[in-house]
Amino acid sequence: MADILTAENLGNLLMLCFLQAVLGFDNLLYISIESQRAPEAKRKAVRMWGIIIAVALRVVLLFVMIRLIDALAEPFFVFDWEGVLTGGVNFATCVFIFGGVFIIHTAVQEIAHMLSTEHVDADKADSGGKSAVKVVALIVLTNLIFSFDSVLSALAITDVFWVLATAIGLSGVAMLLLADGVTAFLEKNRMYEVLGLFILLIVGVVLLGEAGQAAAHAAHDETLALRIFGYEVVPMSKTTFYFSVIVLVAVEVIQSGYTRKLEMTRRAVQRRTPETTRSRPAGSP
Repeated sequence: MADILTAENLGNLLMLCFLQAVLGFDNLLYISIESQRAPEAKRKAVRMWGIIIAVALRVVLLFVMIRLIDALAEPFFVFDWEGVLTGGVNFATCVFIFGGVFIIHTAVQEIAHMLSTEHVDADKADSGGKSAVKVVALIVLTNLIFSFDSVLSALAITDVFWVLATAIGLSGVAMLLLADGVTAFLEKNRMYEVLGLFILLIVGVVLLGEAGQAAAHAAHDETLALRIFGYEVVPMSKTTFYFSVIVLVAVEVIQSGYTRKLEMTRRAVQRRTPETTRSRPAGSP
């Protein structure tokens, strides 16, 4: 027991809890958005079961990944088209590419759906068009895709299974507690749903960037890094990612505040106009 509850393991647990909270925000955002596609009466249950099943599968994935990372670290294919495409492809590369493309496709599809909806009422009527089972399946699948990023990042900190599993379990509890609040906020502020979809779009780009260095990092060989037309595929830094998110949020908040101010000014002018008309004496120009 003393060997388990060491200062190093406890410190790693705290670090992983913070990491899971940061990396799990985009996951929670997707769950909140996707759950609104289910019938209204089942949305809360969809979020709950989607998160519970996904967290359980994430622990299983963690156990499997610990075994696979070492077993499949070596690239199973190396591109050697000099000047066009060079670098190695391993298991993690495929995971990141598939995950990035899937998330980008999902975000673009949802944005296109919102732009094609002519009326808000029509959008609301369509929001419950998917079955609860289908939405839960999508949430679980996407959660697993997001998991590869967080699991691989967590494995860079420690390989102690109980520490990793505990951090994942705590992040699942946090998502269960916050999911309803995030969903309620998005329902009242529909413009932030668009913001969330653009953040998911950036997350997909981040995962594609991670694919470029996956084989090189696993084999500790920089020559295996993917290069397209001579340019190395470099992952977006976390600083750049969070700066982009902060800028998007700031622009949305400022624009929303400015729009509300213009609307209040317009209403005030409309209220003053009838009063001015009534106060004029008869026959005055």
